[in-house]
Amino acid sequence: MELQFLGAATTVTGSQFLLTTSRAKVLIDCGMFQGNPHETIRNRVPLAYDPAEIDALVLTHAHLDHCGLIPLVVAKGMRAPIFATAGTVELATLVLLDSAKLQQEAAKRDARFERRNPGRAARVDRAAERDLQAASDEAAAFDTDANEERDPEVVLRNQLPEIETSIDDPLYTVADAQAALRQFRAIGYEREVEVAPGVRATLYDAGHILGSAIVRIAVRDGDQDRVIVFSGDLGRPGTPIIRDPTPVSDADYVLVESTYGGREHEPQEEAVRLLAEVVRLVADAKGVLLVPSFAIGRTQEIVWQLDRLLDAKQIPRLPLYLDSPMASKATDIYRRHPECFDEEMRGLLAKRDDPLDYPGAVIANDIEKSRAIATAPRPYMIVASNGMLTGGRVLGHLKNLIDDPLAVLLFVGYQGEGTTGAHLQSGAKQVRIDGELHDVRCQVRSISGFSAHADESELLDWLRNFAKGGRRPRRVFAVHGDPDAQAAIAPKITALGLETHIPKWHERVSLD
Repeated sequence: MELQFLGAATTVTGSQFLLTTSRAKVLIDCGMFQGNPHETIRNRVPLAYDPAEIDALVLTHAHLDHCGLIPLVVAKGMRAPIFATAGTVELATLVLLDSAKLQQEAAKRDARFERRNPGRAARVDRAAERDLQAASDEAAAFDTDANEERDPEVVLRNQLPEIETSIDDPLYTVADAQAALRQFRAIGYEREVEVAPGVRATLYDAGHILGSAIVRIAVRDGDQDRVIVFSGDLGRPGTPIIRDPTPVSDADYVLVESTYGGREHEPQEEAVRLLAEVVRLVADAKGVLLVPSFAIGRTQEIVWQLDRLLDAKQIPRLPLYLDSPMASKATDIYRRHPECFDEEMRGLLAKRDDPLDYPGAVIANDIEKSRAIATAPRPYMIVASNGMLTGGRVLGHLKNLIDDPLAVLLFVGYQGEGTTGAHLQSGAKQVRIDGELHDVRCQVRSISGFSAHADESELLDWLRNFAKGGRRPRRVFAVHGDPDAQAAIAPKITALGLETHIPKWHERVSLD
């Protein structure tokens, strides 16, 4: 029995784990690498397995870094069922179709760019080919030598603050995504299902986004019985809209996210106070508030908080522009799944108070409406995707506002190492967007209390359930984290009496 770490190993994104027994091969997640180009090139590395041999895929949730490569793997021959909660199935439909559409549009833009700028395009292609070869060699080396020591993140962490919004050929098309979606199977929380011979899966609420799940895998392989728990992305206790993460207490092996290792979020009350303060600041200055936010999860919570602050008369009523068609559709999906809501949300809906609606919010459903926002009377607020400034309509607003002293760029979510968002948070004075250098004159602020990820204390609290449980884990694997975060949290996990290991990309471990 073996587990291979094909993503989210010494990095946050690209979640993908391959469980192999004598009777079955099961993938847990099949996510896309996101962020810096040296990270995203890994999406094009040849697969480490034959997709036709996969017996099942179990999906933790619908964020692109957990589900984004599913159409690629299906197009290459995977015919296995894909198990997820009903909420995840709906959200993944939205995410994967949007991802395919954006890739195809970007490929067309890239082709036009190559025709107009053949010299520069050739240089970009050569650099991408070198990066792909390096990433492929790195993966192949670990596939053949599980004991090799190396740090694949050094180049990533040293990248300059630069955004390029072109790619070569799309990883997959809309037709590929539609084909993959036909293999999805919805299952409920806390219902054990045999997903492959000798492999049973149970999903528990992870409290991260709608439909997110902790995956418990029970394996019978010959005379061996093993329980492996995959945390997926763990949410924070007490956050609005959805329920808290489920405590789990028995496992032989645990894979736990470590995104915020070594860091603590502000208390929820402080995060709300800071948000109100920024909105009032923008109103007084007759400026613009730009909030980069992922369409699923963060956008719904930010709208919730703005609606609650307005209702409490703690902020003036500024126009709000939601520049993410996917966020609007995701909010509709949220409304269709009240079974996932916490008591506060259900109580508000029972009183016909829908906190997912901000009064008079304008949804920019097409690019013309998105561009027109720049001419709107100030002050106003924009919530646009994506949350790490690695693509999406937010980049158009960033170009317009980055040199405007009356604009505030407010980060409310995680910024991956090497991304432009991370560089701006660290005080970068210039950034390059699509080859054009921009001075940073806008105000840059961050609020960590709205993060959809548990902070270090909350992760350790969740792990304490295993330390107290009857089936004590033989080993805990810290995944979904950058190296500094993992180095910070690993000794604290060990201090709970749990053996801890930080796996490398493509590393294999025996679950003996």
